[in-house]
Amino acid sequence: MNIKLLILPAAAVLTGGCSYYGSQEAGPFDPAAFGEANRQAYAAMIINPDPVYEEDMTSSAEVASDAVDAYRAGEVEEPKANTGGGLDNIGGT
Repeated sequence: MNIKLLILPAAAVLTGGCSYYGSQEAGPFDPAAFGEANRQAYAAMIINPDPVYEEDMTSSAEVASDAVDAYRAGEVEEPKANTGGGLDNIGGT
């Protein structure tokens, strides 16, 4: 007997369950809802997408330039590693 005659129906049976999306209770596949889990996870990471500040946020190019120069000159103190591993170690105490 030809082995191809056995492999083809077996492959069709084994991959037949993969072609169906969801279940009878879930209903048909909705392309508009594809990726909804990613959108929900992203939305959960955003605390307040439109924050309200009491005063305008200001910046200074001179202060930023001085900070970059200090970093390049190696004058910035590296933060100490938190090796305690507990909440009682937060805040550098």
